[in-house]
Amino acid sequence: MDNVVTLVVLVLVILFVVTVIIRTIRIVPQATAVIVERLGRYSRTLEAGLHFLVPFIDKVRANVDLREQVVSFPPQPVITSDNLVVSIDTVIYYQPTDPKSATYEIANYIQGIEQLTVTTLRNVIGSLDLEQTLTSRDQINGQLRGVLDEATGRWGIRVNRVELKAIDPPASVQDSMEKQMRAERDRRAAILNAEGLKQSQILTAEGEKQSSILRAEGSAQAAILRSQGEAKAITQVFDAIHRGDPDPKLLAYQYLQTLPQIARGDANKVWIVPSELNDALKGFGSMFNSFQNDGPGAGRTERPAPEQHDTGLPDVVLEDPAEALKRAREEAAGATRDAEGATRLGKVDVPADTSTDTSTDTPADQPAAAPTDEPNR
Repeated sequence: MDNVVTLVVLVLVILFVVTVIIRTIRIVPQATAVIVERLGRYSRTLEAGLHFLVPFIDKVRANVDLREQVVSFPPQPVITSDNLVVSIDTVIYYQPTDPKSATYEIANYIQGIEQLTVTTLRNVIGSLDLEQTLTSRDQINGQLRGVLDEATGRWGIRVNRVELKAIDPPASVQDSMEKQMRAERDRRAAILNAEGLKQSQILTAEGEKQSSILRAEGSAQAAILRSQGEAKAITQVFDAIHRGDPDPKLLAYQYLQTLPQIARGDANKVWIVPSELNDALKGFGSMFNSFQNDGPGAGRTERPAPEQHDTGLPDVVLEDPAEALKRAREEAAGATRDAEGATRLGKVDVPADTSTDTSTDTPADQPAAAPTDEPNR
């Protein structure tokens, strides 16, 4: 029996010692403050680390979280200066800076912050109209933070930020605002479309202008190149004729070659042979007679070589005089036959030779033959 009593007493002593040890040793975590009271009065504030308390004399009053905390308050109806009721939802960011004041200066600092926020918000919004309320959030946040931080400073609380999470005007006002915003968007869209059309027309006009300028420059360049080509062709023909040293007989021969081509025209009803053709034909007759009597080289005089022009053209190679004369004789005979046939048909009016009959000479300004309207036969 004595052993049992002894064992019970020993167990009680051990439990008492363990309890005393537990109440004596206190470990405070980081970012936490512990308020300790001794015999009912404030004793000290324990910070993070290991601490020892006096058993049954020291008592922990409160544990204060020193980290920044966020609290969202329910929406509050607030009246603006233009008598519109808006619902405002706020968010407060606060942080305890003095654990002793937060414990002993106010019973519930979260509730105190909420009520102070509501009253301050009504004072600030009451001085603004709806448009200013919707567009001045930063100003409202700054005013709320200043008032709350000053009021909560004695509580050991620092208000870091105040945010207006939502500002909801009445439903009728929301409809009007939506219509206004839709009209504003339509107006901006119309302006943008007009600006785009204007820019497009400007670019199109600029493109047409540049195109017209380029076409004009191309036409001018083509005309210049065409005129240069024609000038070069004329120069080549002139140089070729100049190298060949033509005489009136050769020019008369070329004239006879051209007459049949003139006669074949569809629009020519009557064509007139000038009196100079007789002189040309006589010249051909004299040339043929001299060639038959004296040979191909008789009666020709040496002419000085014409001055050569450096035109960049290939040199003209002349034919054998005998061959050229033979071909000229054949073509002249054919041209003469064509002219005689046309005379017999009444298509050609050959004037009388001015050297044989001077009484029938016509004045220089009188035409050789009058055109008739008789069609070709």
